[in-house]
Amino acid sequence: MGAIRLQPPRAAAWTARTATAVWNVFDIQLVIYALALATFGLLIAYSNSPDGARLAAGGTFSRALMWLALAVVAFTLATAFDYRWLRTFSWPVYLLNLALLVVTLALGSGVGGTSRWVTIFGVQFQFSEIAKILTIIVLANFIASRGQRVGHLSTILGAGFVALPPLALVLSQPDLGTSLVFGAVLAGVLFMSGASLKWMAIFAAAAVAAVPVIWTELLHNYQRQRILAFLDPTNDPTNSGFQVIQSQIAVGSGGVFGLGLTHGTTGTSDYLPVSTTDFAGAVLLQELGFVGGLVVLLLFTALLWRVMLVGWRSADPFGLAFAAGIASLLLFQLLVNLGMILGLMPVTGIPLPFITHGGASIISVAIGLGILQSINLRQARPKW
Repeated sequence: MGAIRLQPPRAAAWTARTATAVWNVFDIQLVIYALALATFGLLIAYSNSPDGARLAAGGTFSRALMWLALAVVAFTLATAFDYRWLRTFSWPVYLLNLALLVVTLALGSGVGGTSRWVTIFGVQFQFSEIAKILTIIVLANFIASRGQRVGHLSTILGAGFVALPPLALVLSQPDLGTSLVFGAVLAGVLFMSGASLKWMAIFAAAAVAAVPVIWTELLHNYQRQRILAFLDPTNDPTNSGFQVIQSQIAVGSGGVFGLGLTHGTTGTSDYLPVSTTDFAGAVLLQELGFVGGLVVLLLFTALLWRVMLVGWRSADPFGLAFAAGIASLLLFQLLVNLGMILGLMPVTGIPLPFITHGGASIISVAIGLGILQSINLRQARPKW
């Protein structure tokens, strides 16, 4: 009778099979497009740094490198984390979300009496950026829990009650631009998840009808001045209309191919205020021109397509709702920021994802994309 030999499992073979299975569902295109956009952001941060100090510690470019490295870590951790736990603990996540925004109101600092940034170990962080992602998580979980009732009026009302508290807290900072992002995310998630178009149209009409009340009761004077400056920036060219005029000059001077990286006239000068944040896109269009701007738009289009593919392929309704929220966030901020620097929309302080210099913005987007990869990795999906 022959001896039976028991061989231990080969760890290397098991690891190889696991790695192959993960790689087959890992959306590498989503990562490539996001990294390409982040590279454009690094180029603009480099150009926005003064000559001779571009690699200095604490400078715009060195900080951008640091934030990108942290964003890669955040993306990796979010990808490795099982997203289904987010559904289990969505309401504690919601309470954490509100707590961060309340802390910002109580302890935050900003310009002109605003409360937008909280300083942690000497580093300023804007909790309203991460609040966008946390709100999308809770919204997606709520929509997924509705099942066949997603088309009912109660779904829209419930989703509104989820989004309204963080929106109101951000508006109280005051931060009109970021609060509008919450509204866009709510609309995008409801629309893509199959909510009633009739009721969505009714609520949209009600929001438009409330504009006079919002104008007189909710908006601050400087916010009204920005909107009026958008309508005619030449009425106040040295104050509220200054940024819009300088941005249009910068964009127009870039032409088709741009003036060349670091050869722009706005990045390190005082001609264009906040050129590293709200108006970083104007520096990009001046230095890289129409062609550079077109490449960035194509990368955003490709990224949005990959984001929505994750949702469409997901067998979990949470996946579709979450993907819709991330796509709505990216698309709304892209359109509003570009409209702002071209003078087509009022200045609202909404960042251009990946391009605007800011740690909270790129880290929150990285977490959102990481959760999408987590959704991709943890459920079977059709090969299309």
